Amino acid sequence: MTKKEELILKATKEIVVKFIETGRIYPSSFEENYSLVNRVVRDSIKDEEPEQG
Repeated sequence: MTKKEELILKATKEIVVKFIETGRIYPSSFEENYSLVNRVVRDSIKDEEPEQG
């Protein structure tokens, strides 16, 4: 696992845990929400990467 991949997983986990703690999402919908948050985190990182060329 690359360092970037590890950071994505950690960020996703922290965000989902905070949402559960604050009652914004429920543990029963963890899988669905984890996937959505993970996609947003990945897209955010992809948007910030400098273009190569």
